[in-house]
Amino acid sequence: MAAVLAATVLAVPAGRAAERGADPLGSPRWEDMARSLLSGEAYVFDARVKVEAPDLAENPMLVPVTVDATALPDVKEVLVFADFNPILEILRFHPEATSAYLGFRVKLQQSSPLRAAARTADGVWHVGGTLVNTAGGGCTAPSVGSTSTEWQRRLNEVTARAWSEGPMSGRVRLRIIHPMDTGLIAGIPAFHLEALTLRDEAGTPLMRLEISQPVSENPVFTLYRGKRDGALQAAGRDNNGNTFDVRIAP
Repeated sequence: MAAVLAATVLAVPAGRAAERGADPLGSPRWEDMARSLLSGEAYVFDARVKVEAPDLAENPMLVPVTVDATALPDVKEVLVFADFNPILEILRFHPEATSAYLGFRVKLQQSSPLRAAARTADGVWHVGGTLVNTAGGGCTAPSVGSTSTEWQRRLNEVTARAWSEGPMSGRVRLRIIHPMDTGLIAGIPAFHLEALTLRDEAGTPLMRLEISQPVSENPVFTLYRGKRDGALQAAGRDNNGNTFDVRIAP
């Protein structure tokens, strides 16, 4: 996994527009994206937001990514995006009662900075990222599911595991069967998961995800629920209104 590029931290008081410092990844698109995705709000480049991905992604449809903002206090929201994808936003997650950590896989259309922006309670976005090189085409290649009838029978089927002891204690991993079509291929409309919520046995939300088309087919999500014991509940829907609601045993 690539080491996260060192980030320059800008001292920006909460509530004020951030000064536009040099982008550590040198992207010509950064200024435009900061305005559109961060709505012109205050931001800092912050090495405490770690994005790990391969230096060279051999399969642009299945690029493994880990976002870790656990070094920041009181993270309210994390936005993940790729500078040169035709669909910039990959996902958002809200760590309501979990660590600000998420593993998943993405599609990349070409070599691109891959970034995460974590918004803390003071309203400031903390931005980290890494550069991923790839042959590209991940967003405009048809999913395996779109050419098979099998996915219709298994759509939104969830397999999951929660570890309650040992070195993996506190980790939760779930896989959801879904083609995650981007809508960028002629004759194949956009068809993707758009929401996922994990709750504990008492119904308390642990993490909410807002999911966009660049998440890879048959998404796999890994998170940490901490030392909470007991079963979990995972509920979600796609943009066609299909839903699922499953129990994850410890």
